[in-house]
Amino acid sequence: MLETLYDHLLAVTGSPVVAINRAVVIANERSVEDGLAALDGVNDDKRMTGYQPYWAARADLLARCDRRQEADAAYERAILLETDPAICRFLAERRARLGLVS
Repeated sequence: MLETLYDHLLAVTGSPVVAINRAVVIANERSVEDGLAALDGVNDDKRMTGYQPYWAARADLLARCDRRQEADAAYERAILLETDPAICRFLAERRARLGLVS
């Protein structure tokens, strides 16, 4: 149901932010792999290059798919883009859970 609402919102707005939220909903309602595939739909949008929530969502979904090296790189990017120290700490803790040395 929630996915359908995001489908309609995306059709109306075309917003990559809505596409990110839709991908997270898909990951939670269907499968993480499906959510990551949906998130890949905005990979080519140049606005995502510097958009921290995209990288944080991508990192989380990659980690949930056990693609730890890719998740590590996405977390690193999200941390570098974030200015709020509390969010940086949160992301760094999530990154540390991957168990990789960076």
